[in-house]
Amino acid sequence: MTSQSPRDEDRYRKQGFGNEIGIVSGIGLLIVDFVNGFADPNAFGGGNIPQAIERTRALLAAARTRGWKIAHTRIVFADDGSDANIFSLKVPTMLGLTETNPASAIVPELAPLPGEYVVRKTVPSAFAGTPLAAWFVTHGVQTVVVAGCVTSGCIRASVLDAMQAGFRPIVVSDCVGDRAIGPHEANLFDMAQKCGDVLDLDTFLSRLPNQTRSPS
Repeated sequence: MTSQSPRDEDRYRKQGFGNEIGIVSGIGLLIVDFVNGFADPNAFGGGNIPQAIERTRALLAAARTRGWKIAHTRIVFADDGSDANIFSLKVPTMLGLTETNPASAIVPELAPLPGEYVVRKTVPSAFAGTPLAAWFVTHGVQTVVVAGCVTSGCIRASVLDAMQAGFRPIVVSDCVGDRAIGPHEANLFDMAQKCGDVLDLDTFLSRLPNQTRSPS
């Protein structure tokens, strides 16, 4: 999964990191920032993001079949930049991701269906300053399955916040991507040690409990 050395993995294991938190019902799916701008290597994309988008099609189909609660996120700033923040100071080009900019639209192959929640955010985490945690709690979600991009940024921030809010995060490793493979692999390793379980899609689907439909 990662380029970490066996010595690194052994050190973490001896110190008590990396225990599995497991999957419990109800399950919700969170797809982070799979929008046109992040699918485009000439904008915010590159790396393995296209492959992760393609793989997420199967995950999204499985979630819909099982009736899970599904949330998608977009980065959306005001047209006049009035909600500019430290994130946009660090990455000024993010201010161009406005409501009507096609770069901020979710990629067509993962387009939300009616009833799926679209979260608009202006910081990396899907939970910071949004009603997402309350929405998941309202619908009985305990396990949050995470796909999207980028692994080292918005995925990591969202997984950490999900864990801190009391959810069980499951990162589907082949359904998350980054514009550079080094940060992608390093952050998968670190999340698996500290704040969630990291499983590939086939392994994740094979481990689902018998009752996996989310409460309505």
